[in-house]
Amino acid sequence: MYTTTQVIKKVFTASIISATLLCSGIATAHVHGQLDQAIAGDHRSDKNKSRDQFRHPKETLEFFGFKPTMTVVEITPGGGWYTEILAPAVKGKGKLYGAHYPDTNEDNYFSKSRKQLVKKLASDAVFSEVELTNFVPRKASELAPAGSADLVLTFRNLHNWRDAGVEQAFKDAYTALKKGGVLGVVEHRLPEGVDAKKAMGYVSQSKTIAQAKAAGFTLAASSEVNANAKDKAVYPKGVWTLPPVLRLKEENKAKYMAIGESDRMTLKFVK
Repeated sequence: MYTTTQVIKKVFTASIISATLLCSGIATAHVHGQLDQAIAGDHRSDKNKSRDQFRHPKETLEFFGFKPTMTVVEITPGGGWYTEILAPAVKGKGKLYGAHYPDTNEDNYFSKSRKQLVKKLASDAVFSEVELTNFVPRKASELAPAGSADLVLTFRNLHNWRDAGVEQAFKDAYTALKKGGVLGVVEHRLPEGVDAKKAMGYVSQSKTIAQAKAAGFTLAASSEVNANAKDKAVYPKGVWTLPPVLRLKEENKAKYMAIGESDRMTLKFVK
């Protein structure tokens, strides 16, 4: 038999546990809600939304541990596909840095890309809190103030940076992150045993893991959320043969559309 005091203690303890679980559930639902709203936002074009089936933004960001209160760095946002999701998701709660190529006023891809991104960010109030920093491939870059970031993300960039560029970018990410912070990597995956020269645009997963470890990271987990078993990686125009680029245009278009976008590694590293 329990005494009255013991019963009261058990009821009180159960109440605390229930309240804790409830708060945890509310917090989790809030994170999901923020992402859902950002992904469904009217500021995103139908064209960009149509790619959600291949890029799995919600599942990918949740795998990396994303929360709206985080300080997040996106390395080379490019056209801003992921920026459209990250910016509203953290607005007013966290911080988003876009570490992009600087505008040197030269007539080249890097300056043009920066100008286009600046124009995009000015086009909608949803991007008003995004802060751009400078990222220069293969040179030490301050992606964000040292030790300030909870999450550094790079989507389909490693093939552009090549080995030396990847190694430097990972070092830059390590510097920007807090202890325990996460580096999230998504990249076209080179099948084991396939010659990289015959699979343009694809990157070795094992090499990527080794490069991240060399920069000081620990591999925490990998996910197959962005996997595509139909992608065999050897095409006339490399990975750009597949959608969304479809570099061969109408030639065998139905075939490549049936394959879909590339098979991608999704890796989570921790500082």
